[in-house]
Amino acid sequence: MATLLPAQRGYDNFQFLETKRPWLNLYGIRVRPVAPVGSTSSKPLLESSLLHCSLPDELLQEVFMRLSPYWLGRAACVCRKWRYATRMPSLWRNACLKTWQVSGRQENERLCAEKYGGSWRAMWHDRPRLRFDGLYVSRNTYIRTGIAEWKITNPVHLVCYYRYLRFFPNGKFLYKTTPLRVKEVAKTMQGRAAKLDGLFSGRCMLDGTQVEAAVIYPGSRPTVLRIRLRLRGTIPGAYNRLDLLSLVTCGVDENLVPNETEDVINIVDGWQENETHNPDIPAVSHRRGMQPFVFVPFEEVDTSVLNLPVDKMDYYVPG
Repeated sequence: MATLLPAQRGYDNFQFLETKRPWLNLYGIRVRPVAPVGSTSSKPLLESSLLHCSLPDELLQEVFMRLSPYWLGRAACVCRKWRYATRMPSLWRNACLKTWQVSGRQENERLCAEKYGGSWRAMWHDRPRLRFDGLYVSRNTYIRTGIAEWKITNPVHLVCYYRYLRFFPNGKFLYKTTPLRVKEVAKTMQGRAAKLDGLFSGRCMLDGTQVEAAVIYPGSRPTVLRIRLRLRGTIPGAYNRLDLLSLVTCGVDENLVPNETEDVINIVDGWQENETHNPDIPAVSHRRGMQPFVFVPFEEVDTSVLNLPVDKMDYYVPG
């Protein structure tokens, strides 16, 4: 509600409008802990917030232990106390050991001590890593000629399809190619197994910023898909982009097809780009549909711009 104030000091012919802002009275007031019993300090002390009084440090640590690193970053923006609480080394040590569990605990501790000065938080921020809290999405488009009717000029259609990757800490990943949008595919890729509805499971290996991945398409003539990617981030520590360097399909000998306990990435390791082990299925190096992968967290799959149809976004620039 606005009120008119009388003119003052030479502004007799003018009046100005002022809106009441009670929160301005809070400026300059610092929240300080309650003074201990027997304190002789003359400065008035304000009580801490009710949340901090009801939530001891031990319980706050237990809550933060159950948060993902990205939610810890959001919690650090709440207040100064939470900011310092989220920097506990045990929180980031658990996050690092879970993210690079393939390397083993001893190797991670060695790298943390030698390269990152013993700071697990710095290791999490600076060491290249794949993200597991969402999907890497590559949006691709191409033009297809339509059917000519009567004597009208042939129509053309802009076709859109997606490649999806989801990685897991144990070195496995899920791969899917489909015209379905992100919000329609996210639920089916939150499971761990499932060679279901064109969803395939494979193995990957991260070496610095280079990612090597392989998937076997089962069937009467098994085919292996070899993927080579480069990991990067639009901002430091994000690692939200995967540049697709090569995409090769080739035949594999039936005797070399691994079972569930073997690692497909070790079988194709060392193969040349045009190498195949089945003469009926020559190696093919694909050059189309090579748009970079963009990371979309699970909480943003419904609101991502990648869900827009081609009539609203004909081409997407990942950056």
